[in-house]
Amino acid sequence: MALPARYSRSLDWVTVGIYALMVGLGWLTVYAASYSPDVPTNGSLFGNLSFQQLMAFDWFKQILWIGTAVVLIVVLVVIDYKAYDTFAFVLYGIMIALLIITPFIARPIGGSRSWLELGPMRLQPAEFAKFITALAVSRYMASINLRQQNFRDQAVLAGLTLLPPVLILAANETGQALVFAAFLLAYFREGMSPLILVILAAGAIILILALLVPKLWLVGAFTVILALVFAANPKVLRHHLPLSLSVWAVVIGMVFGVDFFFNNVLQDHQRKRIEVLINPSADPLGVGWNVTQSKIAIGSGGFAGKGFLQGTQTKFDFVPAQSTDFIFCTIGEEGGWLGTTVVIVLFMALLGRVLYVAERQKSVFGRTYGYCVASILFFHFAVNIGMTIGLAPVVGIPLPFFSYGGSSLWSFTVLLFILLAIDAYRKQDLVR
Repeated sequence: MALPARYSRSLDWVTVGIYALMVGLGWLTVYAASYSPDVPTNGSLFGNLSFQQLMAFDWFKQILWIGTAVVLIVVLVVIDYKAYDTFAFVLYGIMIALLIITPFIARPIGGSRSWLELGPMRLQPAEFAKFITALAVSRYMASINLRQQNFRDQAVLAGLTLLPPVLILAANETGQALVFAAFLLAYFREGMSPLILVILAAGAIILILALLVPKLWLVGAFTVILALVFAANPKVLRHHLPLSLSVWAVVIGMVFGVDFFFNNVLQDHQRKRIEVLINPSADPLGVGWNVTQSKIAIGSGGFAGKGFLQGTQTKFDFVPAQSTDFIFCTIGEEGGWLGTTVVIVLFMALLGRVLYVAERQKSVFGRTYGYCVASILFFHFAVNIGMTIGLAPVVGIPLPFFSYGGSSLWSFTVLLFILLAIDAYRKQDLVR
């Protein structure tokens, strides 16, 4: 399906090329992860299998998803680019309604109620909530009277950002909810105070340390640091004592509140995943099995890998979800260090190009949306690879354009090509 000349000339073909290369490599990886040497092929890709038999394989269904993604791309770039700005809040309202009803009508799959079944297809509304929220917050950020230092604007922006993940958590889909933290990077680019990022980062570090270090040691260390600051600069003691004591009290509350959150808020499987992250040998045959086998697969690939379709960990299904959340271990086993490096370089190239495209936008809407795209892609990339090598807890986040799944591929395709559609007409935008 070809694009009209007036559309094709203005598209950023470098980004399109990177996307096509990643999707192609992603399909090869899904094929390798779901390939079975016991299935007769008679020298052809489909062999003598019927359509119904082929639909049992992830690699075949991924071909169908890729085909429909191409149709989506054409639709996205042909639609009037102003529609994304104009209907952003309408789409957001529809998405919120869908997230509200999903837990009530979806049947439980893997412990969550987040999948809608439409005949032979299953779609996950949480995947699409990311790009729709990006459109809504970009539309709001583009408002003429927006001031990020204004409390009302900050509250509205926080509400737009936090409502979808709260509803996603209600469906017991923690991983997808965490992705919305990535929007902070886009807000920082548009003028959010860096103090907010510093406070959030410090809070996260304190919570992590509270799990790793004895609490009395942590409280003692923070108290000593605060005392040294007062001793080195007495003016701080005189002018900022109430604020400093308030910060000290908040930190103490966080340190001793971790246990309550860990034991009473988190679900059992979430607690076990964090325990395994801290101590990999805590449950090697249970919750720790996925990560242990994933690291074995990646490590066994060595420098150049075992070769395409030669991965033993992959072939014998040692790693669960190896074509979805743990697709990166297939890359590591069959492609080795070289294969994983190629994938990482591709992601770096895509992220760099998206940031370049975002910076050349003439509208606040286009620039903010571009940074939302980069932030979401980076979060998925970093967390997915981190969890496959044991540096992040297993939270069920797919690797963009590589993991099997129609909802995943569609959502990332729409996320990216809305930006390219907006970029294609950046010269027609009025600077807001």
